[in-house]
Amino acid sequence: MKSLALLAAMALPLAAHAQTDPADWDAVTAAAKGQTVYWNAWGGSTTTNDFIAWIGAKVQDEYGVTLEHVKLTDTADAVTRVLAEKQAGTDTDGAIDMIWINGANFAAMKDAGLLFGPFAEQLPNWQYVDVDGKTVQTDFTVPVEGFESPWAMAQVVFDYNSEVLEPMGSMQAILDWSTANPGRFTYPQPPDFLGTTFLKQVLVDTLVDASVLQQPATDDNYEDVTAPLWAYLDALTPTLWRQGRAYPATGTAMFPLIADREIDLSISFSPGAATAAIANDELPDTVRTFVLDKGTIGNASFVAIPYNSGSFEGAMVVANALLSPEAQARAQDPNILGYGTVLAMDKLDADQKALFDALDLGIATLSPEELGTVQAEPHPSWMTRISDDWTARYGVAQ
Repeated sequence: MKSLALLAAMALPLAAHAQTDPADWDAVTAAAKGQTVYWNAWGGSTTTNDFIAWIGAKVQDEYGVTLEHVKLTDTADAVTRVLAEKQAGTDTDGAIDMIWINGANFAAMKDAGLLFGPFAEQLPNWQYVDVDGKTVQTDFTVPVEGFESPWAMAQVVFDYNSEVLEPMGSMQAILDWSTANPGRFTYPQPPDFLGTTFLKQVLVDTLVDASVLQQPATDDNYEDVTAPLWAYLDALTPTLWRQGRAYPATGTAMFPLIADREIDLSISFSPGAATAAIANDELPDTVRTFVLDKGTIGNASFVAIPYNSGSFEGAMVVANALLSPEAQARAQDPNILGYGTVLAMDKLDADQKALFDALDLGIATLSPEELGTVQAEPHPSWMTRISDDWTARYGVAQ
């Protein structure tokens, strides 16, 4: 009964807006003209704010849509606002037309029937999206089902000093190298986000079948599934920087260790971070990045449209503009944002692909093709237990 009630709640927005079918793009753009879209998005970066302003100018010029950036410090604030409107019966013309969202916030809105859709796969520019190589149809294991549209990718890369080592293709190869070169590798201490990401990456790469991680952890399977992780860490920990008796507190503390030649290998969740650090004289220009042969964990940033938006056509126009090859190439430019693209290069025509080929990604940034397959994030329940167990087994006082 709960699932039927949820489906009914999620169907209400479409019933209210049945006059404009997301698949009828001419009707969408006609209705969008003159609309104002209030995009609630993180506002803590000047470069991101400038990019959103550029998108605003693009949709204004091409479709007559006005984009207003409502700067957030916490996406949960927007979720709370939409929920409050629903509870107050404000089912049309809500204050928020689009949200930069992913993870738990998306899951909460989807579960509560607070999203308009499905719409994403009806966008014209969806034809270019890399549905096979990027994690764009699930969001931290939650099926997207067209209720949010991707626009940027983050992905694990390993940063290394190319003067002393070569790229490695697996976590086992990293263990073998660290064993032969003790003290030259480390990772941030969990529960730091990048530290727990390293644990997830070990598990994804060492499991024969990592698909089990897409389902919630259970008392019945947790011990068996995580056994390869603990075996790996038991072997790795004594070989780490400071013999695993201390860890960097955060991901930002990793690059100084490379710059000071204390370590030769670290982990990052931003493929362009090393290039930016080299440009800012925070890393030596010998640093490069690699990914693993089976791919590395990544996740997408999405935009979603609240169920009670009064400008849902305009919001779809903005979502589609974010997926355009022009916008995606601009976002990947390290001088603009340096975000990973969600598009598949082999789906682009020659002129569109030339936009990406013309980018100077920097000496340490891998191309979209070189980044390869993106591995999906495990279900959050795995990391809650793994992080606690890591602290019990290996944790040290900071």
